[in-house]
Amino acid sequence: RIMGLNAIEMRNVSKSYGKFSLQNVNLTVPMGSIVGFVGENGAGKTTTIKLIMDAVGRESGEITVLGVDNGSEDFMRCKQDIGVVLDEANFSEILTPKQINGIMQLTYNNWDKKVFFDYLKQFDLPPKNAFKTFSRGMKMKLSIAVALSHKAKLLILDEATGGLDPVVREEILDVFLEFTRNPNHSILISSHIVSDLEKICDYIACVHQGKLLFMEGKDDILEKYGIVKLSKQELNSLPETSVKAVRESTYGAEALVVKDKISPAFTLERSTLEEIILFLISGGVKK
Repeated sequence: RIMGLNAIEMRNVSKSYGKFSLQNVNLTVPMGSIVGFVGENGAGKTTTIKLIMDAVGRESGEITVLGVDNGSEDFMRCKQDIGVVLDEANFSEILTPKQINGIMQLTYNNWDKKVFFDYLKQFDLPPKNAFKTFSRGMKMKLSIAVALSHKAKLLILDEATGGLDPVVREEILDVFLEFTRNPNHSILISSHIVSDLEKICDYIACVHQGKLLFMEGKDDILEKYGIVKLSKQELNSLPETSVKAVRESTYGAEALVVKDKISPAFTLERSTLEEIILFLISGGVKK
């Protein structure tokens, strides 16, 4: 049963751990798109990714991945089409990339040895050195090479660019963009580095304290929101429907506003995606 053309669809998904709970998450990754997933540490990004992969069970809601219910028996087969990179690469310390190739040939029906060794060369990874000798950046690159070498249709990346230097990050982002040139390929990528997401994402989903605050087109976010600096008196004169979040200081206030709902008399600051997202997360979201 395919729920529209979405690579991932989560409907009203909830999960609790002690004091933390993920509540009624509705998240979609449209086919052929890159969705950036942002939120502070502990907001629920990794839990969401684990739920999608059925590494932890959901308490309620529905999750389909590539058109398959992830609680069904079919999902095991579907996993062949998913490349996953977690923020900690988890290969055995003693294995070399060459040995990992041998293991992956037995794991994935569509494993492509040539593609894998091409990535090792491109990423400058020595095929015969043990994993434990690799730096964090090299470990991430190896995980990405594995994820991209079995003809996956969907990549799920949890902090995959973390710990990489800017030059390497740029290179990896280009690889991800190349991957989604195929309209049947999709990516969900969580990252702390919003500027990376700004370069490659079509949509941004933002989670905060276990709730999905929004999921919108990246260009729409930049188009829709602006930041105004103003006095506390002026703040009160803004229409309530226009204000998304507010930060007050002793000198005055800053408000994140919906641009077309405020008077042209207010001067909007030029704002980056990062500033808007940080504002939404830290500025106390107004309902």
